[in-house]
Amino acid sequence: MIGQLSGTLVQKNPPDLLVDCHGVGYEVAVPMSTFYNLPAVGQPVTLLTHFVVREDAQLLYGFATAAEREAFRQLLKISGVGPRIALAVLSGLSVTELAQAVTAQDGGRLVKVPGIGKKTAERLLLELKGKLGAELGSPRAAASDAQADIEQALLALGYNDKEAAAALKALPADVGVSEGIKLALKALAR
Repeated sequence: MIGQLSGTLVQKNPPDLLVDCHGVGYEVAVPMSTFYNLPAVGQPVTLLTHFVVREDAQLLYGFATAAEREAFRQLLKISGVGPRIALAVLSGLSVTELAQAVTAQDGGRLVKVPGIGKKTAERLLLELKGKLGAELGSPRAAASDAQADIEQALLALGYNDKEAAAALKALPADVGVSEGIKLALKALAR
């Protein structure tokens, strides 16, 4: 429902933020990896978000990168893992470190995260195997946010992963989203 917030950073109180978007203040919880890279209070900020609606609350979680948000969403799919635990995991480990732990099936790294016990760590490793670790070696994980957005647009237009990946390879590395989509569509039309 709410996929991105752009506004002025009003307040920073780890892990919560207050972002003013044209007069409306949004409370957003962020992992510490995002928190450490935030601008100063009063500066503009843009966050990708995940909106959670529960019976007793509506919660907004923010992320600096698409990879963080995707890892958060993968963690939420695991039975017994809610937004607080997922946020704790991403605060304790970067997405790359989490993917490496999953690939190596290293539960010791996960147990060091507050709130994660041995059984939860084992469940995380089992459930994320093939989902998070596999992305680490793919060009998709290394792609910039713009390239990830371009790829998502191509997939939404009906192109398959192989076609989208081929179109992305033909693009300049620093291309913007709208220009990249145009160039990718031209490349696919040939």
